[in-house]
Amino acid sequence: MRRLIYIALRAVSALDHWLRERLTIAGWLALGTAGAAGAAGIDTNQGVSLQAAMLLAALLLLAWIASFFFRARVSVRRELPRYATAGEPFTYAVAVANLGARPLSGVTVMEAFRDPRPRYADWKRAREPGEERRNWFDRNVGYFRWRWLIERATPEPPREARLPELAAGARETLRLTLTPRRRGRIELAGLVLNRAEPLGLVKGIARVPLPERVIALPRRYRLPRLSLPGRRKHQPGGVSLASSVGDSEEFLSLREYRAGDPLQRIHWKSFARTGRPMVKEFQDEFFERHALVLDTGGRGGEDDAFEDAVAVAASFVYTIDTQECLLDLLFVGSEVHHSTAGRGQLHAERMLETLAGVGASAREGFRKLAHAVLAQSAQLTTCILVLVDWDEARRGLAERLAASGVEVRAILVCARDDAPRDPPAWLLAVHPGAVEAGLARLERMVLR
Repeated sequence: MRRLIYIALRAVSALDHWLRERLTIAGWLALGTAGAAGAAGIDTNQGVSLQAAMLLAALLLLAWIASFFFRARVSVRRELPRYATAGEPFTYAVAVANLGARPLSGVTVMEAFRDPRPRYADWKRAREPGEERRNWFDRNVGYFRWRWLIERATPEPPREARLPELAAGARETLRLTLTPRRRGRIELAGLVLNRAEPLGLVKGIARVPLPERVIALPRRYRLPRLSLPGRRKHQPGGVSLASSVGDSEEFLSLREYRAGDPLQRIHWKSFARTGRPMVKEFQDEFFERHALVLDTGGRGGEDDAFEDAVAVAASFVYTIDTQECLLDLLFVGSEVHHSTAGRGQLHAERMLETLAGVGASAREGFRKLAHAVLAQSAQLTTCILVLVDWDEARRGLAERLAASGVEVRAILVCARDDAPRDPPAWLLAVHPGAVEAGLARLERMVLR
C-alpha cells in the first residue's frame, strides 16, 4: 500500500512540475475556467458551459502543439560561486550566445534543478518535523513529508530573467538570483529557455544541460567577543599528527647517536653518507586546542532547533581564529565524525562544508560522542558543547570535562516549551527566533 502511495505522489509531483513549467498565467486561467465550465457542463441543461469548456480545451491543445515549434540553438556559461549561505540570496552571471541563424526575441531564462523527488526508502524513513502532531491520514499518506523533502532539496522558486533580443551570433550576459532554503548541496541540472506561443497560453521550452553544484553553508549568528583560555597543552603527535593518535613528535634536527637512543630513529641515509650513526631529534609540541561538539541526537529530528544548533556551531567555526590553535569538530552521524582545522590541518571553509551536510542521528549515539570527546580531554583547553537535548548524560559529559581541567561552555538550543525546568547556572539555553539575543550572554556562562 505504501508503495502505491509513493508512486501516486511521484506521478502527481511530476504533473504539477510539468504544468508549472509549461503554462503561462493566461494558460492557468484558461485551464481553471475550462475545469469549472466542464464541471458545470455535467448538467445537460448547461450546454453553454460544456461548449465553453470544449473551446478552452481546444485552445489549450492548439497552444501546446504550437509550443513545440520553438527552437533555440545557444551556448550557455555560468559563473557560479563555490559557496552560498542558507537563507541569503546570491547572484551570478550567465552568458548566453545565440548559435542559430535567426534572432531570439521574447525569451526568458530560468534555472532547472536535478529531480528532487526522494527515493522510496528515504521518503519512508524520513520524519517531517512536527509530523507526530498531524492527523492519522496525513501521517500515513505522507504528502506533507513528501513536500518537505522536496523543498529542503531545492532553493526558493527562481524568477525568470528576460533575455534581450539576441541577434544571430550575438552574446548577452544575464544576472540570475537563487536563495537557498537550507544548508546543503544545490544540484543544478541546466538552464531552460522559455517563449510563449502566439496565443500566450503555453510556453515553448529549450533545455540546455549544464550540471553544476553549489554548497549552501549553514547560516551564521553574531557571537559576543569571547576570551578563550590561552593555556597551552602538550599534543602527542605534534602539529602534523594533531588529529590522530600516536607518539611521534615534531621533527627538529639530526644529531649523532647516543647510547640508549631507539633504533627506529636512526636516519639511515645520513648514516650511509657519513659513516657515523645519526638519529632524528624531535621536540614536543605545546599549543591551544579547542573542541566544538555538536549534538545531533535530538527528539525533534531536523526541526528549527536542530537547524539553529548547526548554525551556532558554524558561527564558532567562522569566528574562532585557528592560525595559532587547533579546533576539533565532533558530531555523530552513522559514526563519530572528527575533523580538525588550524595549524596546517583543514581550512575552516572545509569544516563549514562538513556542517552543511550534517543530519540528525539516533539519540543513543550521544554515548559514542561523549566517549570520543573524553578520550581527547587531556589535550583540550576549551570545549564548546552545542546541544539539542538535555539529560543526565549531557550534564555528566560537561562536568567530567570540567573535572579534567577543560573550560566548558554549554549551549542548549531548544524550543521554549522543551527548556529544562531547573538548569545549572552554567548552561545557556537559546531558542529558535531569538538565538542571537541569547548568545549575547555566552561570555558569563562558563563551567570550570
